[in-house]
This record gives sequence, C-alpha cells and structure tokens, in this order.
Amino acid sequence: MHITQLNRECLLHLFSFLDKNSRKNLAKTCHKLLEVFQDPLLWSLLNFHSPVELKKGNFLLGPALKHLSICWYSETVKVCNTEDWMKNSFQKDFCKRHENTVSDFLLDVCNRCPNLLSLTLSGCGHVTDDCILQLLKNCSNLKSLKLENCVRITDHTLKAVTLHGASLQTFHVDFCRNVTQAGLDRVREKCPSLMLRAERSANMIPDSKPEKKLMLEKASRKLVQL
Repeated sequence: MHITQLNRECLLHLFSFLDKNSRKNLAKTCHKLLEVFQDPLLWSLLNFHSPVELKKGNFLLGPALKHLSICWYSETVKVCNTEDWMKNSFQKDFCKRHENTVSDFLLDVCNRCPNLLSLTLSGCGHVTDDCILQLLKNCSNLKSLKLENCVRITDHTLKAVTLHGASLQTFHVDFCRNVTQAGLDRVREKCPSLMLRAERSANMIPDSKPEKKLMLEKASRKLVQL
C-alpha cells in the first residue's frame, strides 16, 4: 500500500510524529500530502529552539495553535542578553540581524492565533514589554505565560498582566532582572489566585545605565587597591 492510499486521519497521525522539516519535505511530494501539511489540526503545538527557525516557513500559524514555545539556549543568548552599552560593535551588528525576529513573530501570533493557551519564552533577549502587552490583549484565552531570561521585560509587563491577563493561571518571570519586587508585590495583590514565580528576578542586579558604569568601575578599582 502506498502512503497516499491512507485516509486523512491516518496521515495526520503519521505527520504528528515528524518534525517541522520532515513535514515540509513530505508535503512537497504530492498534492494530497500538501493538504495534510496544511491541515490546522496538525499545528496546535509549536516548539522552536532558535530565532532562525521562525523564518524557515516549515510550519503554519492559525487559530488551531494552542501551545507555543521559543526556547533559545545557545551561547548567543549571552550576547543578546547583554546591555547594549556594554556590547562592542561586532556584538551590536550581530544582534541587529535578528533583533526583531521574535517580536515580529509574536505579533503575527497575536493576529492569527487568538486561541493560544500557553506561551513559553526563554533567552529571548529582544522581546519587549509592548510585545507581551499586545499578546495579552489579543490572546484573551492565554492561561500560562512563562518568561525566562528575557532581559527587556520590566514592571510594564507585570502591570499588563494585572490589566489584561484575566485568564492567566500561571505566570513566570524567572531570571528577568529588570522586574522589581514592588512590581511583583502588585501582581500578587491584584491577582491573588495567579500562580506567580519569579526565581532570581527582583533579587538580581538590574541593567545599569551608562552613566553608572564609571561608578561601578571606580568602586572596583578601590577594592583592588585595598
């Protein structure tokens, strides 16, 4: 029996075991398999491990998407999560290439995936408060929002959760060093039933402004002299 002789349900089941690249390659072989690839039921869950994967076009975004994860664990995360004023010219050029990749992708999710239930972002150093605000406004069914090591996330995101996260049940801001304890306390006060976790966030050193850099360097030199 040829694979194309299987019914739609069987083909969807087979496709579900394949990664995104394999699904795309198989879809190129014939019209019937392309139709299976384009079936919304196949795309309720998406996982990405680098921003580059967001541009490959080997997946579909649509109302069927329920769970989305973008977790970037490569060494490049260290560069992207470094304050701009501490980066050299090479590092700035590197970050510029994909600065808006994740944010633009998430804005596309806002417009095309209103039924999203869970979002996990890890190491996405360029994601901003405004991007999360738009997502909370457009994906009103979102129940789980987990942010880890997203350095541009601040108390503005915490405020957005209190205003637009009515459906949220779980909210993590682990290793997000620019949220404050006061902001976390406001979330706990206004959303007492929300499962909030902020491991090593408010207790971490926030981004220093450029004018504070000299102060830190002077303090370090004094310690060395002592």
